[in-house]
Amino acid sequence: MEHLIQHFRKDEQPFIEQVIGWQREVEDRYAPKLTDFLDPRQRFIVESIVQQSDDLHVFTEGIFEEAERKRMLIAPSYYEPAEADFQIVVYSLNYPTKFVQLRHPDVLGALLSIGLDRSKFGDIRLADNTVQFAIASEISDYVRANLTSIGKVKVSAEEMDPTTPFIQNEEQWVESSHTVSSMRLDVVLATIVNISRQKSQSLINAGKVKVNWTVREAVAFELQEGDIISARGYGRLKVILTEGRTKKDKIRLQVGRLEQKV
Repeated sequence: MEHLIQHFRKDEQPFIEQVIGWQREVEDRYAPKLTDFLDPRQRFIVESIVQQSDDLHVFTEGIFEEAERKRMLIAPSYYEPAEADFQIVVYSLNYPTKFVQLRHPDVLGALLSIGLDRSKFGDIRLADNTVQFAIASEISDYVRANLTSIGKVKVSAEEMDPTTPFIQNEEQWVESSHTVSSMRLDVVLATIVNISRQKSQSLINAGKVKVNWTVREAVAFELQEGDIISARGYGRLKVILTEGRTKKDKIRLQVGRLEQKV
């Protein structure tokens, strides 16, 4: 386990300790443990740790196809989960679509403003004046009672009819190769989105750049393979692969970019 933990960043340590606690709980009680909604980096950590044990399995569910945020079930190896075990409900919003267009940040902000922790709800999907989002069923009644407006817009949230189709994810990653002088966050960001190093540094200093869903304000933060970067206004980037060095000692990177939908 010590060897495994070295692969993670120091500030991920508290989450790693929490996961080890969940693992022990499942081993001691021999009963499954359901987590809140976790982002892909957190799920990677859970899987890396739990895989060390032959007696435990990890299952994930986010309801939406290709959901980014999912709940996990850490369970003894005999266990066969059903979808209901993940305790997720999907809500849709009713609002005056003729007069207003809601965006992802509006819905996210409204859910946070009624006192919800980000880990209590999953993906938020929007398409053609339809808003759908996944939440932990234990807060279902609370959301229905408290989510009554988004900004100045009156809304009402209701549990989706199981026959209504879910909004599909239509995001496309575009892959490309780049050479960079180092794996510093400011260098990689500037190179991939084709902005000046100065501009890249000011975005980072202003708290507008996240790595693996965590805001990073250190321009010299070292990136690794598998990291997902999101910069406000520039969409998302993924460090897929470092392909060694060029003759001039630059690093060759294979990168994915998720174009910002307008």
